[in-house]
Amino acid sequence: MTSTDRLLSSYQYELPKELIAQTPVVPRDHSRLLVVESPTTHSHHHFYDLPNWLRPGDLLVLNNSRVLPARLYGRKSTGAPVEILMLREQSENCWLCLVKPGKRFKIGTQVLFTPPNVPESEADVGLWAKVIARDEQTGGRYLEFQVPSGESLMELVAQVGEIPFPPYVTDSEASPDQYQTVYAEVDGSAAAPTAGLHFTEDLLATLTAQGITQSQLTLHVGVGTFRPVESEDISQHTMHDEWFSINSKTVQQIQETKAAGGRVIAVGTTVARALEGAAQQQNGQLTQPFTGSTNLFIYPGYEWQVVDGMITNFHLPGSSLLIMISALVGRERLLALYQEAIAEQYRFYSFGDAMLILPDAVQTESATEAEARP
Repeated sequence: MTSTDRLLSSYQYELPKELIAQTPVVPRDHSRLLVVESPTTHSHHHFYDLPNWLRPGDLLVLNNSRVLPARLYGRKSTGAPVEILMLREQSENCWLCLVKPGKRFKIGTQVLFTPPNVPESEADVGLWAKVIARDEQTGGRYLEFQVPSGESLMELVAQVGEIPFPPYVTDSEASPDQYQTVYAEVDGSAAAPTAGLHFTEDLLATLTAQGITQSQLTLHVGVGTFRPVESEDISQHTMHDEWFSINSKTVQQIQETKAAGGRVIAVGTTVARALEGAAQQQNGQLTQPFTGSTNLFIYPGYEWQVVDGMITNFHLPGSSLLIMISALVGRERLLALYQEAIAEQYRFYSFGDAMLILPDAVQTESATEAEARP
């Protein structure tokens, strides 16, 4: 990593506002796909062309986390309106939440939650919570939800909550289902693992028929993924923990893929973070299933242990996600690719287009040497 690579200001770019996608493409796999083939070559395609770029024996690793209707609105006992975003389950019916307005959420504050756009006289579903602690790392609060007997918290949250679209999605016609992957199974995320939004069931079936295996893990997307990097020296940034789980079947599939000469392709930065986070917990090798948390921050100079290639969306300037992708292909190369994507009118961010980084394009010592050769 060069001294320039250490600077947050080196990961900025200008994006025209009209390229921030507000609504996803339909069908999902008709989004565009920028294929990064090698250290010096790339080409433009559509996501439904993905089978042309993967090989029999490759393994796609998918994040099956499902987005919760995690944005809740309610009122305090004083009548003041409040908003919370559920981030992570701490214990049964106790969640870490981001809160608005934060300064007014003191310990002991009680909040009654109501469904959106429902008259107040019909709004009481019996769900309320008490603030029991403050989280210094995120600035959030731990809320202990009081659930009526015979009810479940998730059932009530489904009644009162909304799927939390990202803040830059301000004029969307998307339905909540369009912010879920077709393979989402495990409730727990505050934001979608957006690289997976491009897959359709038919495309997954085509890949399977072609001999491209798919495996799943779960990483619940939380504040660690979308909180900004604030230190100019990126090496001083501390990521927030995110919970993930990798089962024995997925570990076995990864080991068998690598032993047979196949390639492990992470579908999204959340999958990459989970795989590499688990490897970091196991002396650099993913040999056992793992359930726990990771605060791994991947930036240029990182030595990849598990991931050979990646499918990813186009990320915000200066974000930890953009910095992670720079660790795959190099910062200067990535920013040049982004400039071409802008010139080609690609759609950016969560509902936007995708990039496939093939293993031959990943920046390793041999790839760097190859790029330097005449």
